[in-house]
Amino acid sequence: MEDDYYVSSDDDYYDEDDDRNNMELLEYVENYESLRPEAPTSKVISKESLLAAQRDDLQRVMDVLSLKEYHARTLLIHYRWDVDKVLAVLVERGRDRLYAEAGVTVVEDDNLVSSQFSSEVMCGICMDEIPSDQVTIMDCGHYFCNDCWTEHFIVKINDGQSRRIKCMAHKCNAICDEAIIRNLVSARNPNLAEKFERFLLESYIEDNRKVKWCPSVPHCGNAIRIEEDELLCEVECACGLQFCFKCLSKAHSPCSCRMWELWCQKCQDESVTVNYIAVNTKPCPKCYKLVEKNGGCNLVICVCGQPFCWLCGAPTGSDHTWDSIAGHSCGRFKEDEDMKLELAKRDLFRYTHYFNRYQAHTDSLKLESALKKSIQAKISRLEEKELMFKDLSWATKALYRLFRSRQIISYSYPFAYHMFGDLLENEMTVEERTIKQNLFEDQQQQLEANMEKLSLFTEEPFHEYEHEQIMELRMRILNLSTLTDKLCEKLYDCIENDLLGSLQRTRHSIAPYNSNGVEKASELTVSRDTTTSNSEIDLATNVD
Repeated sequence: MEDDYYVSSDDDYYDEDDDRNNMELLEYVENYESLRPEAPTSKVISKESLLAAQRDDLQRVMDVLSLKEYHARTLLIHYRWDVDKVLAVLVERGRDRLYAEAGVTVVEDDNLVSSQFSSEVMCGICMDEIPSDQVTIMDCGHYFCNDCWTEHFIVKINDGQSRRIKCMAHKCNAICDEAIIRNLVSARNPNLAEKFERFLLESYIEDNRKVKWCPSVPHCGNAIRIEEDELLCEVECACGLQFCFKCLSKAHSPCSCRMWELWCQKCQDESVTVNYIAVNTKPCPKCYKLVEKNGGCNLVICVCGQPFCWLCGAPTGSDHTWDSIAGHSCGRFKEDEDMKLELAKRDLFRYTHYFNRYQAHTDSLKLESALKKSIQAKISRLEEKELMFKDLSWATKALYRLFRSRQIISYSYPFAYHMFGDLLENEMTVEERTIKQNLFEDQQQQLEANMEKLSLFTEEPFHEYEHEQIMELRMRILNLSTLTDKLCEKLYDCIENDLLGSLQRTRHSIAPYNSNGVEKASELTVSRDTTTSNSEIDLATNVD
């Protein structure tokens, strides 16, 4: 093991002699975690809390605008359950425009049927004379018989349009009262009415841009709600799955969602096998089966018995020497075929380079996961000795830092494959690509080198050390953990600002770096007493 830690600048460099005396740095490291914000910005919505979460947002809108629940739901579904968006439209466009765009019609008199109809009414759909007590009128003023309404509702629910069922009248955009839908459909088909209720409940997730189902398989039943406006982030569900909130793939930063999608396709695609076949095999000119050469001679004989030239693929006789094949000459240069072959070889070699390193770090991460039990066992052994110090959290924090940096390094190789490959070839000149690739690889190698040193330190049998040796190892690990964290942050900064930030024709974004790792979503707690502020109610009162 080298004596010095490898980094690129004097500011980031230190050796073992320096860190023994650097107590100020040690004090900084010990307090480093406490300086970071710990409040989670994502919430877990379980099956039990889904209804409460939905009612919480409904209650806010109902209190601000003095609306009934189904009117509030119609507004929120239209604006994708964004309460702030509803209030913004209220201020910018006014109450009437807000209602009209969402299909909300508010009437003061709920007894329109008894006051407007005689004993019988003609239904505008079936054209039959219907008793007035079998006719239903919506807030928009349109009325039809209950049978026609029921058929309309059943068709819409079966078509998956139950969240916004519009009035049957021609060119009417008003949304029907969900209570009326529920009553009429349940009288005809109770199971379908339950389906309607479920659709209304799940609309809080399906129509909400800040809420998504956890993509776990089998599904855990949870959803994740993001509290911030930034939707490009990575979260951890209560079930333990870490995933990208934007694309619902597993957490993949510093890869962009598009790059990770292409990388997964590349790894699973048969094009890689096709490249290998193009580089290493030739078709027989007689039976067209693929033949792989296993010797040095350029005369190849297929299993069907046909001899042919490996260089050009043309059929030949079987007479040959080490220098030539009898009656055959293929010395003419074929530019197109050779160029395609060279391109296939280069692409295969490049993909193999990045894939091998990605896979190596992924495998190392799986193997290092066994270190957790090992370190816990070492800590238990030290605690039994009743040493002078009781805090051994530095060992577990170092292990976590190792896991986090290993994950980042692993995904940095798929990023580099696409960043400096064909995907963005029109974004940079050859010279610019070379400069940026060198910049990125310098940052990548710095992180990789220090990460490997941290891996070596965490594997040391410190439970067998004397007190002074443990204190010295603790100092090294704390300093190296902080340095690794800093290098991770610098790598993200390089990717976000120097590489992706300079793109002009396409846009690629990555989840921001979080030193604490992928954020674990906390359980949602709903408190109706604090959902609607006085300022929101005053806002609605002052808007015409």
